[in-house]
Amino acid sequence: MTEVLSARRLNRALLARQLLLKRAALPLTRVIERIGGLQTQSASSGYLSLWSRMRDFRGARLTESLERGRVLQGTRVRATIHMVSAADYGPFAVGIREDRRTWWLRVHRNEVRGLDMEAVAARLRDHLAEGPRRAVELTGLLRAEGVPDIAWSGVGLWLDLVRAPPSGTWRRRRADLFGLAPESSDLTQAQGVDHLVRRYLGGFGPAAAKDIASWAGVALATVQPALDRLRLRRFRDERGGELFDLPRAPLPDEASPAPVRFLPTWEATLLAHARRTQIRPEAYSQAVFSTRNTQSISTFLMDGAVAGTWRYEGGRVRLEPFEPLGRRVMSELREEADSLAAFHRDLDASRPSGRGRSDGSEGAGRAMLEIEG
Repeated sequence: MTEVLSARRLNRALLARQLLLKRAALPLTRVIERIGGLQTQSASSGYLSLWSRMRDFRGARLTESLERGRVLQGTRVRATIHMVSAADYGPFAVGIREDRRTWWLRVHRNEVRGLDMEAVAARLRDHLAEGPRRAVELTGLLRAEGVPDIAWSGVGLWLDLVRAPPSGTWRRRRADLFGLAPESSDLTQAQGVDHLVRRYLGGFGPAAAKDIASWAGVALATVQPALDRLRLRRFRDERGGELFDLPRAPLPDEASPAPVRFLPTWEATLLAHARRTQIRPEAYSQAVFSTRNTQSISTFLMDGAVAGTWRYEGGRVRLEPFEPLGRRVMSELREEADSLAAFHRDLDASRPSGRGRSDGSEGAGRAMLEIEG
């Protein structure tokens, strides 16, 4: 009989694989691979994600990895900006490419009718042959050659591009400097999809086929053959739905304690594909993601679920809990907040001119925790 996994067991599996039950002492690239990449529409999110997951993490390690090409930043799964290891960049690109091209051409069919995107990609490759260039410069060059502006939004599906440092780092948040990615591997689309499936299950835990497809931004019909090809465990959720998982991947007991953790904006564990884990209680969904808050907000976890939001300003970690907080949780939050404030200060000190962030994070001294709401 197929084992049934409770929502709480799925929650603990997610936290364990996202390294949110216990901070890891692993190489930085290995951590990024383990959790399925870092979603970084805001460059700072990658740094904060790793701080919550790695033991003794220093932000300079991520900046250095980006500068040396061990970590690459570009448009990957769901056509959103991600940081992934150099080893994962090519397989991810191959796995999503055909589905994302089909989607983009369908959405923009009236605007790009008759446009040869392969030719646009070739022109852009020529413009980048001497090295990275600013987005505004590249779009201007294409425009001068008669290429419509809409082509820029999709050309990355025909030519692998990276956000080149120092743009897209803590020191220079705006990721507007583009360069050519290393040549992709010779993997087939099927091999790329297999790789995506393994990365997803390894980072997010037992999942339905539709969850994997949602995360990757590809069609369910693209994912299903990979699930048939790979050697996977099968479970059921409490509603009877089929779940797939990697052999021997961790499945902690549902009673496993979950510590307080701070999460940044654009945190992938809170998106719809991980809804089965109840890490984001439905009652708080609109507070975290809403039509009035399209950029999401920073949150903190208590017992494995979002319990409030946080922001760092004026030298203080300011919390807005959704419910009253107990004394024990307050103590945990203070300890985490002190560490987070110190992390901010160290990184802000490395920014040009040594100036702090405009949000007031240049405050020195011991962090203060201010409870609001």
